[in-house]
Amino acid sequence: MDDKNLHERGLKLRTDMFGGEAVKKRMDAFGEFGKPLQHIINAYAYGDVWSRPALPLAAKSLAMVGMMAAVGRPSELRVHVKGALKNGASAEQLQEILLLVAMYCGIPLANEAHRIAVEVLREEGKM
Repeated sequence: MDDKNLHERGLKLRTDMFGGEAVKKRMDAFGEFGKPLQHIINAYAYGDVWSRPALPLAAKSLAMVGMMAAVGRPSELRVHVKGALKNGASAEQLQEILLLVAMYCGIPLANEAHRIAVEVLREEGKM
């Protein structure tokens, strides 16, 4: 598959997961300077890796939630909690992932991740 097709496939998946407005905002955040980075994200992160069939999107989303919580990236965590819900993950599954973060990465990170997850769950009417 050529680069252009990967980019288009990735942009579609990313838009389906996070919504057109959110994706546009992120893609426009750094103007022309950020275009190469956005191309990489669309083509390779979403057009290739996220599009692989071995794991369902919900499982990939839950993995991302755990990783973003573990490394203390609250902005990315918020985005991926929303994506996880869109991809079919439940509040209970999010809770379980964040409990694993507490056990293996620490209570302070898990506290912040729980705060963000609760905010998103409330915003999305899931709580």
